[in-house]
Amino acid sequence: MMRKLTAEFIGTAWLVLGGCGSAVLAANFGGVGNPLGIAFVGVSLAFGLTVLTMAFAIGHISGCHLNPAVSVGLWAGGRFPAAELPPYIIAQVLGGIVGAGILYLIASGAAGFDVGAGFASNGYGEHSPGGYSMLAALVCEIVMTFAFLFVILGATDRRAPAGFAPIAIGLCLTLIHLISIPVTNTSVNPARSTAPALFAGGWALAQLWLFWVAPIVGALIAGFVYRTVAEEH
Repeated sequence: MMRKLTAEFIGTAWLVLGGCGSAVLAANFGGVGNPLGIAFVGVSLAFGLTVLTMAFAIGHISGCHLNPAVSVGLWAGGRFPAAELPPYIIAQVLGGIVGAGILYLIASGAAGFDVGAGFASNGYGEHSPGGYSMLAALVCEIVMTFAFLFVILGATDRRAPAGFAPIAIGLCLTLIHLISIPVTNTSVNPARSTAPALFAGGWALAQLWLFWVAPIVGALIAGFVYRTVAEEH
């Protein structure tokens, strides 16, 4: 178990550092119109790559959940024991916080850095990149997490082609970000949301509840639906 939890800790730290780091350090590098900035597409790809690379690195150790919603969804899908949920979730949240801490140390080395600007936190209303409402954010996060878990459960099904799951899962997360960054800055992962919110404080912490509730609801629905769809007769 300690090996599994260590793997989840490292993997989630990498997800937050790589994904949120791309948003904080590289998305708008040089200002508007600068061709060196990676923008939404680059950030989307960065999040997908963190999961893809870690899935190959630690998938055989811990399953590479990196996300409390994934652990809950796998439990709902009959793939993960309930007794392991609390330690997995704790390891993921702590790993995310460490990843955000490393990012903070790097980002604060630049003149003019303002953690209060958001620090890649998730939000709705005036804190949504596109000004989307709380209801829109709630629906978006539920549906996107549902799709993410549905793909994970299908790609890791014993009947699926072996060895390709990390690619499908990483590309799915990339697609989810391409769709939903304008709405919520994309969570689908309570650990990813918690880590930067702890540093940003204020509104980011006040709105954090949605980025726990919605991903877990979406994951639970996906787990139960996939069991129904995939059941062999």
